Amino acid sequence: MTFSIDDIRRLAPVARVVVASTKGSVPREIGAAMLVTQNTVEGTIGGGALEYEAIRVAQAALMTGQDRLDKKPLGPALGQCCGGSVTVLTEVWGESRLNAFVSDVIARPLPGAEPAMPMQVQRALSGYRAQGQKPAPGIISDWMIEPVTQARRKVWIWGAGHVGRAIVSALDPLPDIHIAWADSAPNRFPVDIPSGVETLIAENPADLVSLAPPEAEHLVLTYSHALDLELCHRILSRPFGRLGLIGSATKRVRFRNRLAALGHSAAQIDSMECPIGNPALGKHPQAIALGVASDILSRGNEGATMIEKRA
Repeated sequence: MTFSIDDIRRLAPVARVVVASTKGSVPREIGAAMLVTQNTVEGTIGGGALEYEAIRVAQAALMTGQDRLDKKPLGPALGQCCGGSVTVLTEVWGESRLNAFVSDVIARPLPGAEPAMPMQVQRALSGYRAQGQKPAPGIISDWMIEPVTQARRKVWIWGAGHVGRAIVSALDPLPDIHIAWADSAPNRFPVDIPSGVETLIAENPADLVSLAPPEAEHLVLTYSHALDLELCHRILSRPFGRLGLIGSATKRVRFRNRLAALGHSAAQIDSMECPIGNPALGKHPQAIALGVASDILSRGNEGATMIEKRA
């Protein structure tokens, strides 16, 4: 979890804990964050004892309303094997504080620092506005600066059965991915849908394909081979990032023939990946989800590159 205004607003008032700086060997990177209420924790800054202590501090901050900046030498202070130290910023966020920020880069003074924005911070923000390159999270002249999280990758999951649910569970915590999840009826979805997941419902889910952005990465895994085929046909008929189809080598051959009969070229059909994930891991839904998630992470933002190649 990084800086997500939507998540903060959903939980507010909430204590946000972020790794502000690091030195040496540490569990997580600068910008790693979690949101803490009196009853829940979302995200992680890692480290076991570090996180346990940070949660305690965050819940105390919620009671007092006071921000904190704590430097933790992981070995001496917490008995961890990591040899480094972590500076943890704990801030209490509510609606009024959120409304004070309108930029997609959040810069504010650390607790006890001067409220006037330092020149170095001004230069960093000016450089971003001029060049469009967001600054990395971290401390500049006793100010914390962080870009707001914006998911670059759009993953569309077609089907809310066991495999779809497992894939959503595996991908949802990742900050760089926005998930759109489609099926034919509300009762196809689980009762508890992650807050950041967009659900789409249509009697014929294939009618929703036109809503997907051209860079979308599609995973087709519905309850019906006929619906799978129609989805693949419609996705191949328009710009897309990637197309993955659940199934076997036999299903791939059959779909190749049927898609060719629908007018798709061999090159178009070859861009369809089937099976998805890593078959060596097995056919259990969670095993498929692990393979899919690993594949998505290992490829990075390949979808945009594939669009450019097809253009």
